[in-house]
Amino acid sequence: MAIDLPLTIRLNPDDNVIIALADLAPGASVAGLDVPLGGAVARGHKIATRLIAEGEKVIRYGQTIGVASVAIAPGEHVHVHNLGMGGHAEAQEFSTEVRPLSSPCEQRHFLGYHRADGSVGTRNYLGILTSVNCSGSVARFIAEAAEKQGWLDQFENIDGVVPIVHGAGCGMSGSDEGYDTLFRTLQGYARNPNFAGILLLGLGCEVMQVPDLVGRGRMRADGNFRYMTIQQTGGTRKTIERGLEVLKEMAVAANMITRSPAGLEHLMIGLQCGGSDGYSGITANPALGAASDLLVAHGGTTILSETSEIYGAEHLLTRRAVTPEVGARIVERIHWWEEYAARNGGEMDNNPSPGNKKGGLTTILEKSLGAVAKGGTAPLTQVYKYAEPITERGFVFMDSPGYDPCSVTGQIASGANLVAFTTGRGSVSGYKPTPCIKLATNSEMYGRMADDMDINCGDIISDGVSLEAKGREIFELFLRVASGEETKSEQLGFGGAEFVPWQMGAVM
Repeated sequence: MAIDLPLTIRLNPDDNVIIALADLAPGASVAGLDVPLGGAVARGHKIATRLIAEGEKVIRYGQTIGVASVAIAPGEHVHVHNLGMGGHAEAQEFSTEVRPLSSPCEQRHFLGYHRADGSVGTRNYLGILTSVNCSGSVARFIAEAAEKQGWLDQFENIDGVVPIVHGAGCGMSGSDEGYDTLFRTLQGYARNPNFAGILLLGLGCEVMQVPDLVGRGRMRADGNFRYMTIQQTGGTRKTIERGLEVLKEMAVAANMITRSPAGLEHLMIGLQCGGSDGYSGITANPALGAASDLLVAHGGTTILSETSEIYGAEHLLTRRAVTPEVGARIVERIHWWEEYAARNGGEMDNNPSPGNKKGGLTTILEKSLGAVAKGGTAPLTQVYKYAEPITERGFVFMDSPGYDPCSVTGQIASGANLVAFTTGRGSVSGYKPTPCIKLATNSEMYGRMADDMDINCGDIISDGVSLEAKGREIFELFLRVASGEETKSEQLGFGGAEFVPWQMGAVM
């Protein structure tokens, strides 16, 4: 049942802005203001509670989100017309707020697919992994033929065949950071526990050579791995025919694996946000943070990413690093990003996106402070490069762009077998082979897009649901989805276009 709601919320006693919880008309009287509103303010947007002088810091969450570019009167809308970045450097402190989580009173399990390397999958797919864009169409042809022929129906424990295609693999250096990143990504997908078997398909003459991918290490511990090139096999038709034969062989082994209980230490969840709004840092992100803490307390792993979207909030992570060395890795990645953006003619503070701004977010500092809330309060145990295998349990950070499909691709390559994705504007996507849970930040969007959203976090505002209760609801959905319950994005068939490796370096 809905409750009587205030029209605004102050998130921290030190804030000099409040957040509108409804569309407010000019002249409206609201709690927290001694004067009527000077103009219309949309829900999710900020209102000054007092005079903020030109050059003075604007405070939300008790943290700086920018400085006033002009004097801002009490009751005035605070947004892009009067708020800018300004100086925003925060003193870095390392390992000063490391607070271990309390151990849970009960042991929980999920039903997953146990792999030969000790990992556990939440899904049981066969994958066709491509080394280069030039083999992408043939990979799709093989997957489509397998579906049309219908023989997959006899394998009740297999979730399907997933072609993993992309736009890289050639026209690139064979010995730079971009090559190494793509190599890690492809190798990571081959080893993701949600795949029961992998067919690696190349053209034959590309820079990212199939023999190199195979030769640097065993791609899968279970041996359910095959590879071929189109040129060596004899062209498109022969490759499709041979590919189908190989998939049928691999399906026999994959189908023998059934779900069985697994401890939560085998869950690794990528934490994502996209299409954020002014509610993201109030509802869905901190609720996901509460769920993250629950999983970590049970021995699981959660992965925060999107380095360009923790910019300005990295000090909140360095303070939670288990050692100063781990905290220093966050700072090193931020410095790398500043240099990376500069050499490519970009700026770290050119975010938020137009949709973010329409939803009430003004600066990257404000967006980052809300985004970091997805990581809860657990100690930060390690920092990884994009697509590096994650070996430390607990709450970790993986470097990535803020572009959602690219960031999730890295998390899955690092080992994520589940993804949790918060959105305020209404992102739609899925990430085979890993199921994606969508969390709506506000009830209005959830109502419009209920077919795409798994959980409504807007009831934290509309119905007074606590962050703790919502975090528990998300946590329980983690376990049900990990055990086989389909997410909305899976029901809709998403996952065929969201493999987006991070492309670095010159395209030649």
